[in-house]
Amino acid sequence: MRAMKLKAGLFAVAVVAAGFAGMNMAAVAAAADADKGKIAFTQHGCWQCHGFEGQGSVATSNGRVIARTQLPLDAFKAFVRTTNGQMPPFREAVLSDQELDDIYAYLQSRPQPKAASDIPLLNNARSQ
Repeated sequence: MRAMKLKAGLFAVAVVAAGFAGMNMAAVAAAADADKGKIAFTQHGCWQCHGFEGQGSVATSNGRVIARTQLPLDAFKAFVRTTNGQMPPFREAVLSDQELDDIYAYLQSRPQPKAASDIPLLNNARSQ
């Protein structure tokens, strides 16, 4: 009986902790502003390698699409802060945490591209 109470208590703590964690991420998401993110993305030159829509470029980012990234916000921020590849790291003195939150919101807000089959010009080229 005592073991069951302990398990029930631990379960309750886990549920409450998960709820707080979810609220925290929701609060961060609500505080982020995609419109401000677009401005920061442009002002800090992100578009030069990643394109204005985060669509990537074969020449500058190996075609890597960052719009609608699957990275969680924390991983996205860690990468931007510590990258050691072609992209320089952006320290907080250059790009604030709020700006990164906003950029992430902007990238997540980008619409899904059309399928090639839904682009008439591409369909005409294939049929000729």
